[in-house]
Amino acid sequence: MASRQVRVLTASLGLCCCLAVSGVAGAALGHATRSEQGGIFRISLHATSGIDYMDPALASSPPAWALLDTTCARLMAYPDKPAPEGFRLHPEVAEAFPAVSRDGKTYTFTLRKGFRFSDGSPVGASAFARAVNRTLAPEMNSPAVLYTRDIVGAGRVLAGKATAASGVVARGNRLVIRLTRPAPDFPQRTASTFFCAVPPELPIDPEGVGAIPAAGPYYVADYRRGERVALRQNRFYGGKRPHHVEGFDVDLRAASPQEVLRRVDRGEADWGHSLSGIYFDPSLGLVEKYGLNRSQLFLKPGFTLRMLAFNTSRPLFRDNVRLRKAVNFALNRRALVSTGGALVSRPSDQYLPSILPGFEDADVYPLERADLERARALAQGNLRARTAVLYVNSSPIPMAIGQLVKQQLAEIGLDVEVRGIPIHSASAAYFRKLATPGEPWDLAFGLWSPSYIDPYAYINLLFERRFLGASNFVRFASGEYDRQMRRAARLPQGGDRNSAYAALDVRLAREVAPVAAVDFLNEPTLVSKRVGCIVLRPALDLTAVCLE
Repeated sequence: MASRQVRVLTASLGLCCCLAVSGVAGAALGHATRSEQGGIFRISLHATSGIDYMDPALASSPPAWALLDTTCARLMAYPDKPAPEGFRLHPEVAEAFPAVSRDGKTYTFTLRKGFRFSDGSPVGASAFARAVNRTLAPEMNSPAVLYTRDIVGAGRVLAGKATAASGVVARGNRLVIRLTRPAPDFPQRTASTFFCAVPPELPIDPEGVGAIPAAGPYYVADYRRGERVALRQNRFYGGKRPHHVEGFDVDLRAASPQEVLRRVDRGEADWGHSLSGIYFDPSLGLVEKYGLNRSQLFLKPGFTLRMLAFNTSRPLFRDNVRLRKAVNFALNRRALVSTGGALVSRPSDQYLPSILPGFEDADVYPLERADLERARALAQGNLRARTAVLYVNSSPIPMAIGQLVKQQLAEIGLDVEVRGIPIHSASAAYFRKLATPGEPWDLAFGLWSPSYIDPYAYINLLFERRFLGASNFVRFASGEYDRQMRRAARLPQGGDRNSAYAALDVRLAREVAPVAAVDFLNEPTLVSKRVGCIVLRPALDLTAVCLE
């Protein structure tokens, strides 16, 4: 299981630095212009903020999610529209919301007719059954196992004792999925690109299949790892999503994250994904040139939480709620946020993003400055060995944040040793350290961005005991809070559920503080002047774009 846990951590938490990571669905802002149909949309990417895979079962980088979103046909989806419509889950390939059994464990989807893959073959329920079973194949080591492991029979597939989960039954246009426990967020999970319809015969490949027939508006016509991706319109597309351009040409060879933005600025590319802080690099002068939220440079609140995590399996923070609270009061979040630039993020002391429906702003901990009086009072008698090891990514901004944390926690008598963990093109090395049992970290600076937007993905996945060693990398374990999290999860979608999670968010932060929230990253977007039909969710919706 160790390698699978590393892949899950890598996918879920992303690079521990200033990556502007976002899920596929989110808040939206429409920006319509007169446009022409057709044309090729040009994209520039760099290795550190580019594509990991183009296989739906494996892809977990923001640019890969954005590209696969154009190719994906899902049971349920979020519309290509501005908020509030952009928050409202709706059926896509499914005819309607699934029928749910009385015990909340069985979901039955009936599929629409007319959806076809780019090779002309029809989309049946077996396409979604194959998508689910590929995520469970142990050879795939898929990060999506977080969302499919509670399907009946998933354990046997993960253990190599079966090739398909017994709880997934596909007959014609009818798909039945049985779960081991109620999961009211399951329809939201199916809006992730992990659940894209795939050909029923698509092979298991731990390296990922690149060019796959797709049932969405576009398909991957060519993929050359580290070089290029070409997407073209699916002429057999049977859905209703807006799509205007003929295709996308993606150059994966930009020399640096700055070069990605320079290409867009020069009009040599129409869009690119880069590190959040790079957009505000003074040497690029993008804000001065374009302003914000006018025509080409946009900045919207994002869904990625940055946090200072406490390793509750280690002596310093195990059963030491008062010290965890002390750290929360000792942090100067405004100073930490300003390390990457004031526009990069917004401080937060809670685990749910403020733009999520139902969010309750409770002012649990100070955002603008530390409260050292309360921090010292809580720390007194609870510092134990008075030393802590802090892991951060060894790139400049996280290292600078690590040094600030060291200075701030010295004010309460905690001596912090900052250890920079080198990473290369992915964060596997960093999270291998965090996932390894007995690894001597007490604090870790990391980020969390789920692949679908639901409070369950922020609260349960991070803190429920059954996700220990996977998404619950801080190893927080509480029987009482497990019960509260599961009660909230069982509530039907809507106001009562949103309110329950909002209250639970506040209680977790105030009463047990399993992590110290630092901020939520903003989502910057730069496009060339020929781009129209701009929908931000909060990242650019590539499917909806058009060219003037």
